[in-house]
Order: sequence, then C-alpha cells, then structure tokens
Amino acid sequence: MVKKNTEEKIVQAAEKVFIEKGLAGARMQEIADEAGINKALLHYYYRSKEKLFEMVFKMAFRALAPNLLKAFNGSEDFFTKIEHFVSSYLTIIDKNPHIPGFIINELSSNPDRLETMVTLMNLDFQPIYNAIEDEIKKKTIRPIEPSELILNVLALCIFPIVAKPMIKGILFKGSEEKYKLMLEKRKKEVAHFVISSIKITD
Repeated sequence: MVKKNTEEKIVQAAEKVFIEKGLAGARMQEIADEAGINKALLHYYYRSKEKLFEMVFKMAFRALAPNLLKAFNGSEDFFTKIEHFVSSYLTIIDKNPHIPGFIINELSSNPDRLETMVTLMNLDFQPIYNAIEDEIKKKTIRPIEPSELILNVLALCIFPIVAKPMIKGILFKGSEEKYKLMLEKRKKEVAHFVISSIKITD
C-alpha cells in the first residue's frame, strides 16, 4: 500500500512538472520535491527522467487514443458511433484539459513519440478505417479518406480545449460559465456537423 501511494505521488508530481516544463525543462529534483520525497527514493522507482516521462506520456495518451477505438466497437449504426465518440471524447478532455496540449507540445519536439506509443500500446486503428470504408461502399456517406474524417473529428474536439484562453477571452469575454456551456453544446454540435458533412441523403 505504501509502495502504491508513493508511486501515485511520483506520477502525479511528474505529470504536474512535465506539463509545466516539458521533458527538456523538468528536473528530477523538482519532481521529488513536488512528490514530497527525496531524490534517491525517486530514482529507486524511476532510474531516469526519460523513463518517468514515458510513463506520464503513456498515461496521457491512453486517456485519449483508445477511446476512439472503443467508440467504433459497438453494434450501433455508424452515425450513432460518431455521436458517442464525440460526446465521450469531449467529456474526457474537458476533465483533463492539460492532456491535448501536453501531447501536442511533446510531439512537436519528438515526432517519433506517437509512433512509439501506438506500437507499445498495440493500438490498431484498422477497424475504424474498415468501418468508414464499409459505409462508403454502402453509400451511406460520401467518399472520404478515413484519415481525413478522423482528423476532422479530432480537430473539432481538441481545438476548443487547446485554444481555451483565446476562445474564452474573445468569444465569451472571460466567462468560464459560458465557455463550459459551449463545450457541453459541442457534444451534439460537432457530431451533427461531421455527420451532415458526410451523410448521403436521398
């Protein structure tokens, strides 16, 4: 129990420091201080800053990526799956607003990290590609590259979170209440926008 609590404290402290300073700017002593332990104990659990960062980054990435896969595993129709994905995805990143920016910042400095994470976590996006291609063949949606559709959905979900200071300041004059209300509405608006852009109607 003590070991678990110590590890949890380390990971939480590391997440805070890495979010503020990134991998390059973070120091193990800072993480140890934040966790309330000595540096020797920190090194006992994690021998290097890189290993600790890998753990934190993997946790952040795991909170986002697999949700995309789960949303397309059910028996619902394709459009309902899009609605479920958008709603759950926005809920996750609203509760963890630091995650998209954290991932984006680190990927910009280390582009290979995403490929490494996908490999380590054994993520297979092919079923999503297959689902989109099946809908195209059934002529329920217009022809579109699966990667383009996925990017469109992710961008519409993530941008309001990453750009919160700008959106909140310009569109809502600093009102947190109005910003939160906008995010809640987007759970339906984004799905509706995406579906309307690809759905073939008679």
